[in-house]
Amino acid sequence: MTVDIFNNFYKGKRVLVTGHTGFKGSWLSIWLHELGAEVIGVAKEPINVRDNFVLSEIGLKIKADIRADIRDGKRLKEIFREYQPEIVFHLAAQPLVRLSYDIPVETYEINVMGTINVLEAIRETESVKVGIMITTDKCYENKEQIWGYRENEAMGGYDPYSSSKGCCEIAINSWRCSYFNPLQFEKHGKSIASVRAGNVIGGGDWSLDRIIPDCIKALEMDKPIEIRSPYSTRPWQYVLEPLSGYMLLATKMWRNPTKYCEGWNFGPYMESVTSVWDMASLLVKNYGKGKLCDISNPNILHEAKLLMLDITKAYIKLGWKPRLNIEQCMKLVVEWYEKSREFNNMYDVCINQILQYLNYEPK
Repeated sequence: MTVDIFNNFYKGKRVLVTGHTGFKGSWLSIWLHELGAEVIGVAKEPINVRDNFVLSEIGLKIKADIRADIRDGKRLKEIFREYQPEIVFHLAAQPLVRLSYDIPVETYEINVMGTINVLEAIRETESVKVGIMITTDKCYENKEQIWGYRENEAMGGYDPYSSSKGCCEIAINSWRCSYFNPLQFEKHGKSIASVRAGNVIGGGDWSLDRIIPDCIKALEMDKPIEIRSPYSTRPWQYVLEPLSGYMLLATKMWRNPTKYCEGWNFGPYMESVTSVWDMASLLVKNYGKGKLCDISNPNILHEAKLLMLDITKAYIKLGWKPRLNIEQCMKLVVEWYEKSREFNNMYDVCINQILQYLNYEPK
């Protein structure tokens, strides 16, 4: 079996990934590298010596592993000018809700102005044909509704992180209308889309205040797993699910640039939308030990309690479907962390997990 489900599309293409040292960015870079793409990674230093980026050593394999801050628009333009990317995946961000309460200005600087800097670099670089701008499911105005949000619903955000991502979506749409308008494609030659995923989980994530890293840290120290929001419901999905959607979308945009340059949701089916408590319980079951401890406090910082995405558009217009349910997802998650403790060749572990993922048929 091969990791290429894109008919050799990425082979030889110059693909720039911002945030490649991060959790999702490292997995995307690994997959693109295996597909034969010339990957140019642009990001700050990884945050943990056990990050997927570090253990997989993907930085040693790709065409360019560059340290830069997306708030530095001048530096970004220099990188784009030097490497002349054809496709851009923009993942770099301050991605944490709770941290955004502590550093709201920096969160906006990174997420909003950083995104605008990437858009401006794309605008000034003739070689770029496709830009995939990654935001979040939290960009929507959350009404705690029981049905999934569709791509045409209002942007919003209660906390600084969520609202910054709502602002990103507005900025992306403004640049698309003003500079990358599909009606004027012959003039600018670029196709820009934004993508929104659910709560992405997988191996190699050590971010603060995220449920999977918190669970793994507690289990490794033989401590109870403290759950601060046990009844919050989230659309959990394995990391390769949205990445497969982003990569599929890029192929569609390349071939039909004026048809797909808009917003897209990539989330799980309803069966994988479950509570934090149930998800953590499933992790403990797969890990083989551990117990949960409810430390919920009504006075803690606000986080959304109920959040779901409607993925009908991606299903109908792109032919994209999720492959894994929450049980299958959790097996892969636990497998990665278990193997990482044994200091295995984690690049090969990642490739094996991509193959396992692709072995499941879309439902």
